[in-house]
Amino acid sequence: APWAQQVHELARQGPGGAGPGAGPGAGTGGGTAGGGVVAVPGQQGEPAGVVPWRPPVNDPFASMVQEQGRPAGLGRRLAARLLDTMVVLAVTGVAAVPLGTAAYRHLKDKVDEARQTGETVTVWLIDGTTGVQLAIVLGVALVAGLLYEVLPTAKWGRTLGKKLFGLRVVDIESQLAPGFGPSLRRWLTHTVLDALVVGVVGLVWCMVDRPWRQCWHDKAARTFVARQ
Repeated sequence: APWAQQVHELARQGPGGAGPGAGPGAGTGGGTAGGGVVAVPGQQGEPAGVVPWRPPVNDPFASMVQEQGRPAGLGRRLAARLLDTMVVLAVTGVAAVPLGTAAYRHLKDKVDEARQTGETVTVWLIDGTTGVQLAIVLGVALVAGLLYEVLPTAKWGRTLGKKLFGLRVVDIESQLAPGFGPSLRRWLTHTVLDALVVGVVGLVWCMVDRPWRQCWHDKAARTFVARQ
């Protein structure tokens, strides 16, 4: 090729554009006096006069790509979800067990009184006593969910379970912790779906969703679960 021939000629002439038979000093300052071109010696395997391109040591674009979160595997997500659910149920159970026991005794006494009358009597399971007890249990569950899931997710993007399994919840656009509003919406969505026994369908959706592997509660909050 013409450029290869030119490089070969520059390498043959030597520094300063002087030929092989030039005397001493012919190449010294030849780039100024004789109008020659100083050839740049190449590395091994590279032609002389060619300066190879080298990528910058700290490529900001490569660093940005590496910092982008990638969707986490479903196995880790399921394990973290089970652990978080167990923690919330354990806290709720502290209030549910004694209140449930009291509600059971209250209903048993009502049924015994109805039997003693010898008549057909309607016994309501939800009355002034059991209704208050049920409301207390639901209130404890809501407070436990807010303190354990919503607030840590909003601030750090992870709960205890997600931290142990190397996961974090991030906003799709900013790749940061989602904040309180999306975290609350995310928690309420999966809690209601689980209560309605529809959470399994949301899990199946997560398996086929691309590219972020979002479950329905992630769709509602515009988040996804990434690997740390």
